[in-house]
Amino acid sequence: MNLSEMKPRFLNALDTPLQPHSLHAVASRCAAAGRKASAEDRLEIAATLAHVAFLAPDCIAETYDALAAGWTGQPVEAMPIGAFENPPEPSPDGLWDAYWGIVEDGHAGRLDALSITARTAALGRFMDPRTIARVAESARCFEGVNKAAAGPMPELITLKTLAACPPGSLGREFHDLIVDNKFDLEVLDRDEIGLADLPQPLAYLNTRMLQAHDLWHITAGYETTALHEIAISAFQMAQFGHNYSAQFLSITAMLGVAAPGQAYRVLMDTITSAWIHGRQSPALILISWEDVWHQPVQTIRKTYQLEPYDSPHPPALIERSQTVNQWGQLLTDIFRRLGGGLSGAFNRGAA
Repeated sequence: MNLSEMKPRFLNALDTPLQPHSLHAVASRCAAAGRKASAEDRLEIAATLAHVAFLAPDCIAETYDALAAGWTGQPVEAMPIGAFENPPEPSPDGLWDAYWGIVEDGHAGRLDALSITARTAALGRFMDPRTIARVAESARCFEGVNKAAAGPMPELITLKTLAACPPGSLGREFHDLIVDNKFDLEVLDRDEIGLADLPQPLAYLNTRMLQAHDLWHITAGYETTALHEIAISAFQMAQFGHNYSAQFLSITAMLGVAAPGQAYRVLMDTITSAWIHGRQSPALILISWEDVWHQPVQTIRKTYQLEPYDSPHPPALIERSQTVNQWGQLLTDIFRRLGGGLSGAFNRGAA
């Protein structure tokens, strides 16, 4: 199926997304088919993920639970998070043309990490206040969100504070990750992008994730590789419904429709396993990182009963590939430099 055939099928599927039981069945069929999973089934899955990301954000949890259960053959052992009894939001004018433009450029190899991040974030301009309010209310359904957002907004973290932490501590490991990779402690200026103007709990969640994306990498066991940037997107989404991650992963799934069979399996193994990890992990949004800088990561994991991510594939699989096809090269280019920007970029879209 070529791109010209995909677009009308995608747009039609957006209006008739797979319901959880049907998504479970299609995901199960794709997993059983292995490398021969059909492009039609893949497209149905990708369109459903796009639908919930942009038009029905309160359906993200039940949708990904169904996807993960169908793909793995095992139910997600976490408290169900039900959807609201609201119809989906109407598709904003221009949204799907802008979305499809990203997909087309991805297939043509015209995207890099910065451009896909910025362009996906820019899709947020299509979200009206009602949709943003729906994102905010759906976030409240996740464990720990209301309690975390009821507290004060996080203070800025400084490299000086982290450098003063003892060797082997979380603070020092965080410091070295930022310095060695030339990352920023806060990828975007929180005041410049107006985080305080967002409705709660989004103001708190997005501010904290500007700081905590790389902390979650360290404590939850996600490496800073292409494959694990995909994975931690699913983990973040499972933790508090992070809407930018939902949008981002829907585009990733759409790019995977035409991927070689083995590449698609790796992609879906990664998304579903990290989603399950996020759903079955404690609420990291409740951790006061400033109070545990001095502690080793293993101590923090034990305190909060956090198991590190058990990656189903080598974290550097994409980077190590000796036969990188266009799809694999695209993912490498997109995710290699993403780092903390993955979470922060969505704030440009105001949700």
